[in-house]
Amino acid sequence: MPDPTALDSSKSGDNAPRPANGPSRLLLPRYRRDDVDAHPPLLSPGYKSTVLRAPAEPLVLLPHTLTEITGPLLGEGRITAADADLTRHPNGEAQGQRIIVHGQVRDSDGRPVPDTLVEVWQANAGGRYLHKLDQHDVPLDPHFTGVGRATTDATGRYRFVTIKPGAYPWRNHFNAWRPAHIHFSLFGRAFTQRLVTQMYFPDDPLFPYDPVLNSIPDQAARQRLIANFDLDNTVEEWALGFRFDIVLRGREATPMEES
Repeated sequence: MPDPTALDSSKSGDNAPRPANGPSRLLLPRYRRDDVDAHPPLLSPGYKSTVLRAPAEPLVLLPHTLTEITGPLLGEGRITAADADLTRHPNGEAQGQRIIVHGQVRDSDGRPVPDTLVEVWQANAGGRYLHKLDQHDVPLDPHFTGVGRATTDATGRYRFVTIKPGAYPWRNHFNAWRPAHIHFSLFGRAFTQRLVTQMYFPDDPLFPYDPVLNSIPDQAARQRLIANFDLDNTVEEWALGFRFDIVLRGREATPMEES
C-alpha cells in the first residue's frame, strides 16, 4: 500500500480538500517502483487470448484523486467467516482434497495491509469451473461453487478453507493443460485499486508448458506465484496447509495480471 507524498492539489481537481492552515496540498499515494520484469506483458503471443485483447495504442495514465483512493468502501459486516470456507454447502460438503490456504498481504515497505478484501475463485477437484462456458467433460460438484472471500485481519492475514483444484485442458495450443491454480483478487484501500493474480501449487509438472505462468519474464517473480507447503498449518487428518503471501507493490511484488 502507498506511502503518502504531497502533490499540488491544482493537478487533482478543483474540489480537492484544502487544509485550514498551510498551502493547498493533497496527499496521494506513491509506490516504490515495481521490478520491471515482475509482471507479464499485455501482449504475450504464447497466451493466445492476449493477441485479441492487448491494447494496440499506448496506455493513458488516469491519476487517482481523493475520490478514487477513499471510496467506494466495502463496509463492515458484509463478509462473514462462512464466506472463507468453500468446502461447506447447505446440502453437503465439496468433494476433493481439503486444503487451507493462508498468508499475509503486505505493502512495498513490508507493512501488513489490514481490512482489505481478498476474493478467490477456482475450478473444482476435477478441473471444472461452475460457469456456463466451461464444458470440460468432468462432473460439476453440486456442493462446490468455487468462490470465496475474506478480509485481512489487523496483521494483514487471511485464511481460506477449500479443495485443491484440478488441472484442466484449455485449447490454447495442442494438448494444452493449465496447472492447478487459484485466482486471487485484492482491492487495497478502494475498489479502484483492484489487483488480480494466481496462486500455483509446488512441484506441478505442468509449469514448463504453461504460457500464462511463463509470460512473466523473471524466474524469481514466477516463483512468487507458487505457494509453500505449510506443515505447521496443516490440520492432522483433516487438511493440508499452504502459505501464499502477497506483496502489492514494489520490487518484491507478487506478479499481477494486467487488465
